[in-house]
Amino acid sequence: MNRHEPDWSLYRSFLAVLTEGSLSGAARALGLTQPTLARHIDTLEQAVGFELFVRSQAGLSPTDGALALKPYAEDLSRMAAAMLRAASGHGSAVAGTVRVTASETIGAEVLPPVFAELGERHPELEIELVLSNTVDNLLRREADIAVRMIEPAQDALVVRRIGTVTLGCYAHTRYLDRAGRPRTLHDLKRHSLVGFDRETPELRSLRRRVSEGFAGALDDIGFSFRTDSDLAQLMAIRAGVGIGICQAALARRTGDLERVLPKIFAFKLDVFLAMHEDLRSTPRCRAVFDALAAGLKSHVD
Repeated sequence: MNRHEPDWSLYRSFLAVLTEGSLSGAARALGLTQPTLARHIDTLEQAVGFELFVRSQAGLSPTDGALALKPYAEDLSRMAAAMLRAASGHGSAVAGTVRVTASETIGAEVLPPVFAELGERHPELEIELVLSNTVDNLLRREADIAVRMIEPAQDALVVRRIGTVTLGCYAHTRYLDRAGRPRTLHDLKRHSLVGFDRETPELRSLRRRVSEGFAGALDDIGFSFRTDSDLAQLMAIRAGVGIGICQAALARRTGDLERVLPKIFAFKLDVFLAMHEDLRSTPRCRAVFDALAAGLKSHVD
């Protein structure tokens, strides 16, 4: 194996080819020419000592060696982005880029007004918002600040509990006028229900809590409208597709949403704000963290 350490840009090109599946797609994504991308891949293959891609009719297929390198190239990409964000905010001014991750509904429904006010007060501040229900690892700098519904377990994080949000069953009054209003859990079996498609660990945990509370009463109930997007579920409920789970604070924003079985179905989720402790003294991160905390306070119960 060549002992000469490859240039970081080679791994960037390698990751782009992995992601796009072709030299032409990677070249467009990076703003480079296709021959340049080809030279980068050739140089990296010489450095690591094995072939990274096999040409096929479908494009470029990664070898086992390439797949083994993929997580390390992704780590390099994340760290390079984190370094750029850190450099952009160097100094005492509230300026530069802050990457925030939040769930789809919180990110789309709650945070935009917070960011609008931040932009007015700090015009040199740039926000990157990642809508994700996965628990991004702040220690790996996949994000600078995270809004989460479960308490982050990593050490070396500044974590603030904001409060709780109530979950309930809601439907549009137009749907309930047409299909009737359920009075018992058994009544839900004759209704159109909005829910998820694929079960995640978080959803399994919530389902266990629900099932334990109702002693199997929901075992035979299925969803007639399924999507893994929380935001799409909320839009479906608002459109009158059926009954689904919604945050009470979001339901109140739409006057035509009506809560069903309020005395039977009610759960609370904690809301947490977290960032790496190394960022607490960074003016731009501190400003965004405090603004998010204040904005989320008006959303929780």
